Amino acid sequence: MRSLALGAVSALLTLAACDKAPGVPAATTSVASGAVARAGTKDWLQEMAATPEGGYRLGNPDAKVKLVEYASLTCPHCRDFKDESDGPLRAKYIAGGNVSYEYRNFLLNGPDMAASLLTRCDGPRQFFNLMNAFYTAQAQWTEPFTKLTAEDSKRLSALPQDQQIAAMAKLGGLDTFMKARGMTAAQFDKCIANPDAVKRLTTMRDEGTSKLGITGTPTFFINGVKQDGVNTWPQLEPKLQVALQ
Repeated sequence: MRSLALGAVSALLTLAACDKAPGVPAATTSVASGAVARAGTKDWLQEMAATPEGGYRLGNPDAKVKLVEYASLTCPHCRDFKDESDGPLRAKYIAGGNVSYEYRNFLLNGPDMAASLLTRCDGPRQFFNLMNAFYTAQAQWTEPFTKLTAEDSKRLSALPQDQQIAAMAKLGGLDTFMKARGMTAAQFDKCIANPDAVKRLTTMRDEGTSKLGITGTPTFFINGVKQDGVNTWPQLEPKLQVALQ
């Protein structure tokens, strides 16, 4: 795997496609009677935690169904899934404690690394809000990276590797993006240059590739089982319903 620390900067500036185009969505089936009834009265949407695998989980840690998504903040298919799923997944499945949702970053390029470092910097409670912000504005914040020149890449490559991510992020305007969301310049510099966080992200991608066979995003697991051929919410929801029965 190419180093994301970042050696080949010019290649990493390319916003790679996240996966093959999704297939035809499967028909959404009705929820089995009682399958998504609330498990008690606790609002599990307020339960957020980091996981040993490096992801961030939303919901009941003891939920019957554990949904894991490997995704990229630069992936249009991942953005589309978030747009389609966010409301029903939270309201029908997570809030009642029957399903937990874990997001694991699967890095595709340099801008993805920078954005992932920034969203994860303050832990799980801020992560989900920032993840939504990055997906909502994906077309806007990724555009400046597509306009970086060969000369920009050359200058970035000449920097020490531990300075390249921060320099690239500022060239792409992510410091301004985060300032508008309450992050100070000092916080930005600290988040974007955290070597432990960089290592955690690259390890999560490496393990996803070598141990789980992930080749693109989004990729979903339900109770540890990879859901091949599932890319959209209409394809995924029936799988959740079956698991809840």
